[in-house]
Amino acid sequence: MENHRILKHPILPIEEREDVLFTWNGEPLLAKKGEMISSALIANGINIFGHHHKDGSAQGIFCANGQCAKCTVIADGVAVKSCMTAVTSGMEIRSLEGLPELPDTAFIPKYPPLEKLEVEVLIIGGGPAGLSAAIELGKYNINTLLIDDKQALGGKLVLQTHKFFGSEEDSNAGMRGIEIGKLLALELQKYPSVQVWLNSTALFVFSDKKVGILKDGIYKLVTPHIILNAAGAREKFLRFPGNDLARIYGAGAFQTLVNRDLVRPTNRLFIIGGGNVGLIAGYHALQAGINVVGLAEAMPQCGGYKVHSDKLKRLGVPIYTSHTIINAAGKETVESITIAQIDSKFKPIPGTEKSFACDTLLIAVGLNSLSEFTEEAKEAGIQVYAAGDAQEIAEASSAMFNGKIAGLIIAKECGKEEVEDIPSEWYAKAEVLKSHPGKIKDYQKDLPETGVFPVIHCFQEIPCNPCTTVCPTNSIHTEDGDLMSLPVYSGNCIGCYKCVLICPGLAITLVDYRNDKEHPIVTIPYEVFNIPKTEGEEIELMDIDGNSLGFYPIISVLDVKKRHTQLVKVQVPKAIARKIASFRIQEKEISNPLPEPVMPEKMPDDAMICLCERVKAGDIRKMIHSGVTNLNQIKAKTRAGMGPCGAKTCENLIIQLLREEGISIDEVVPNTRRPLFIEVPLEKFPDGD
Repeated sequence: MENHRILKHPILPIEEREDVLFTWNGEPLLAKKGEMISSALIANGINIFGHHHKDGSAQGIFCANGQCAKCTVIADGVAVKSCMTAVTSGMEIRSLEGLPELPDTAFIPKYPPLEKLEVEVLIIGGGPAGLSAAIELGKYNINTLLIDDKQALGGKLVLQTHKFFGSEEDSNAGMRGIEIGKLLALELQKYPSVQVWLNSTALFVFSDKKVGILKDGIYKLVTPHIILNAAGAREKFLRFPGNDLARIYGAGAFQTLVNRDLVRPTNRLFIIGGGNVGLIAGYHALQAGINVVGLAEAMPQCGGYKVHSDKLKRLGVPIYTSHTIINAAGKETVESITIAQIDSKFKPIPGTEKSFACDTLLIAVGLNSLSEFTEEAKEAGIQVYAAGDAQEIAEASSAMFNGKIAGLIIAKECGKEEVEDIPSEWYAKAEVLKSHPGKIKDYQKDLPETGVFPVIHCFQEIPCNPCTTVCPTNSIHTEDGDLMSLPVYSGNCIGCYKCVLICPGLAITLVDYRNDKEHPIVTIPYEVFNIPKTEGEEIELMDIDGNSLGFYPIISVLDVKKRHTQLVKVQVPKAIARKIASFRIQEKEISNPLPEPVMPEKMPDDAMICLCERVKAGDIRKMIHSGVTNLNQIKAKTRAGMGPCGAKTCENLIIQLLREEGISIDEVVPNTRRPLFIEVPLEKFPDGD
């Protein structure tokens, strides 16, 4: 079998882990102890986990978060989600070919008596918002239970190798997400009043004000006085012909494989979606040694931070704005994708189609809040709050700060009179931290051609300030003194590199005229040094928009291990010194389109809406044309939403179709939510209780 493990990474340590022997369809393979089945299979080059019972289509991982069921396999005779089930020694795993069979056994498992627990506060989700809230509650000794469905706390922070934006004071801006996650988890350990349950999934908030939780495979009932929903969000899917092929991933699945499990799932990746999630995933791919063929975004400019898109472009990844995906092509897995330019009404322009060879497609087209627990708690009459993405989709820096506020509000609700009123400026800052990118301006004009100073290649208003707090001479400040303003340089630079090293967007270079005014030395930050750059090597220097400034030799490389960053120095003519933002690392040929576009054999109505039950767009559209606007009717007739994911993936796509057909959202009757949040074997409920 092939080995798809990442053996070298510029940020993440490659630790020795114990091997575990298992079998896949009878063939012996090795996994790493504790890793999920899906990661072990992909590490061994296996991307097809089975075939659907309706049409034999290939099945494989999509979300890696337990939200869908595309990754189902048979493990020791039982159907399981491979992304949420750890490999054990000697485990016999088979591909799921059609429908699974019930195990032929008379064995009835014995479980301990049902544990019932009463707590003051239940926090669902141990990500940035949940952790921050739990820490505040712990400070006031409030009886709190924090649950998370993963093996470790941190949520999406454990997948983020990049440095964070936001405020250094309130959200550790300039620190990497993985470090922030560890910091928060360590801080929480100080507070014994907060109990943590890992590998624990909230199943439902019942009308009797109890919450069913599956902890390490054991069912428990918790009665909370207050619930904080910090469960995060799930990824949106996209409708296009070929969207049911294997090796189409959500961004979270991709980052889980690459940054948590150190598995390289692809050699040639194409990304759909230019928000922060898609742009960051592209950068993470480069750090994992993966070729990023390109990125397509439907809007005229990427919705994510400009420094993220600029960073990709100058490293050599083309970004196609005002483009949409036409189709994905391949026998069972993705082999190519076709994109086309779109007009002002988002309609593809004939003749603009371009196809690219790739083996994996990453979908990053937005997130939906996991608001179910909030709604269920309200219906049950439990006091409930939400924070982080479960409340509103925003950056993790915002989730941390809003989680802190939620924790203090709840502490006050719990009767802790010593909790001071939250200052109004906190709410103002919370709004700033979740701000969308603002105005785009231009380079600072008043910089001299003398001495040494930073050139700040960041001129879009975003909530970020670490460069202003780290300067030892206080020479960098924001224009208006607030978090959203652009940073500007004025003062006395001593060439310490601190601003260069801390910038989350790698958007600061240092230009030094002191030794040669005509040929200054430019220092460039670099974080993809698993693609090594060495002294004397000629590199293609790039401006902020990814335009070539020519080839120049590297005069030195300084490895700042504490920051996991290298400082690459070049000496160049002064005419280009301030224009240099970075250098190309990916060859142009990687992103060349195919000679002829691969046009879809299928029509748009053949796009899959419900992956679980194989329901196509055309099937749904027929019902809409007949006057049906009730999602429950659509489910009953077509089975869309009746599969194991419980409409988590397809409901949003069905609503999109209704809107396209001119149906107001007010006319749509939503699906009736029923227990449970995930599938649970009946044997998990002891004595039928």
